[in-house]
Amino acid sequence: MIEVERLTKRYGKTVAVDDLTFRVESGRITGFLGPNGAGKTTTLKAVLALIRPTSGETKVLGRHYRDLDDPVRKVGAVLETSRYHPGRSGRNHLRVVAAQAGIARQRVEEVLELVALKDAARRRVGGYSLGMRQRLGLATALLGDPEVLILDEPANGLDPAGIRWLRDLLRQLAARGHTILISSHVLAEVEQIVDEVVIIHRGRFVTQSSTAALAAQVSAGVRVRSPEAERLRAALAAEGMTVAALDDGVLGVSEGTAERVGELAAANGIVLHELTPQKATLEEAFLELTGGETTT
Repeated sequence: MIEVERLTKRYGKTVAVDDLTFRVESGRITGFLGPNGAGKTTTLKAVLALIRPTSGETKVLGRHYRDLDDPVRKVGAVLETSRYHPGRSGRNHLRVVAAQAGIARQRVEEVLELVALKDAARRRVGGYSLGMRQRLGLATALLGDPEVLILDEPANGLDPAGIRWLRDLLRQLAARGHTILISSHVLAEVEQIVDEVVIIHRGRFVTQSSTAALAAQVSAGVRVRSPEAERLRAALAAEGMTVAALDDGVLGVSEGTAERVGELAAANGIVLHELTPQKATLEEAFLELTGGETTT
């Protein structure tokens, strides 16, 4: 479990995080979202005791990070700023980290296998692609088989097959009870991975919700198809709905529900061949909640 309680961080006159509170439960994958400058990285650094809050506190597994016994076996983290010695091989990088943490060498081979990096383990990290460095970072975080994973942009540099691999791996870890917090700006990828999201904006809490519930809060409109599309369009427009022609006989309706569109069609004797409410994407919900500010 990760707890953020009334966290505030100021840098001079700039408020990076403002009275932020949320909780990440065990056995779930939670996306941590917000536009650039929203305070995501500052929050993660506070959780990992890399910065000192101005006020408020953060806890991992019920304790402040700095008070954890053997933190490598409690928390694994991959920050976007992770760096590696370019002259070391991937295997040697992991061996150095393992030796410092008192972890057996056999665990190095296990995590190399887990992140599908065994074939490249002898190569120097300086020659790794971005996606390979992402896998190495995840392997480093997993060395101690920690209960909590904090990942900043974990899908950055991964191809579609790599993203699917990451999704499957994280779901396996969550099924074993791990707590996983992912910060990312690639919302389409996040939507496929996470169980719920925490959204912040300008350093403040906006919402915490499952992806399904969040999408349900945002109306994405209705798709309707009729051989009498023009009559239907006029009837819907007369009710104040915004209607756009999408294709031959197909209309996209906003500011109206599927039920109301069907009722108006029936009242006017208009035949319908299709009537489908459209599901909002995580990106659409995010943009509505943050006033249209993007994460990039």
